[in-house]
Amino acid sequence: MKLLVTGGGGQLGRSLVRRAGAHTVIALPRSQLDIRDASALTAALAAHAPDAVINTAGFTGVDAAEHAPALASEVNAWAAGLVARACAERGVPLLHVSTDYVFDGAGARPITEDAVPAPLNAYGRSKAEGEQRVRDAGGTVVRTSWLFAAAGPSFVHTITRLALRDREIRVVADQFGRPTWAPDLADALIALAAMPERPPCVHVCGDGATTWHEFAAAIVEGVRIYRPIACERVVPITTAEFATPARRPAYSVLDTTLARTLGLPIRPWRLGLARTLAEELAKEIGR
Repeated sequence: MKLLVTGGGGQLGRSLVRRAGAHTVIALPRSQLDIRDASALTAALAAHAPDAVINTAGFTGVDAAEHAPALASEVNAWAAGLVARACAERGVPLLHVSTDYVFDGAGARPITEDAVPAPLNAYGRSKAEGEQRVRDAGGTVVRTSWLFAAAGPSFVHTITRLALRDREIRVVADQFGRPTWAPDLADALIALAAMPERPPCVHVCGDGATTWHEFAAAIVEGVRIYRPIACERVVPITTAEFATPARRPAYSVLDTTLARTLGLPIRPWRLGLARTLAEELAKEIGR
């Protein structure tokens, strides 16, 4: 199977290359394929003739989107539609990666695929619009959450840096979600691409709901395995105490029942965290 990956320079694109196995993964970074360029999309599909396309490209700055909503919409909505239509015209299946931030997080139960999006911020609105354009063209939306990997910026990298530098880290404890290790998501995307039929939307994320505070505490404990650190306490705070330009959902835990039914890998996020620290952070902190 040959897969064409847009946004191939990101942590998910790199993970797809690493997890390709017997498959061929052509991961094109933005410098080689700007998804806003319809003619470039058509040319890439013609040149590579993929069996499926995985769109990981996007404007991912949640707070930055508040200051540049038009750009976020251009990339996450309009351009996602271009990708979907280009794939539909050639009969190529499309998997489009989206986010838990399309929801307002007002509930207290895991969110299923048929829940109606109600985003709280510009980033979420742009992704929700992109989802609709993809589904209208017959593509599959794959929602995930709190993505991290050994390579590339992520919450894991941020907390690791702070743990080495600061005695105390203050982290929000009233926002719930599911951290997702990028290689696990890559495995699921490859498995989905190989299926003869796919649902219009599926949730793929790590097993186990948690808070940013609990996630941070696990990172600190993991880093401590490799060397002494400065951090003595991870202090829980409320969202109100940590103001950000973009509002975040309080409970964006995605339901993964459908993914499990499809046989997709839904593994505990703590396993992915341990692998991340062992693979990359050990080198960064001098061991």
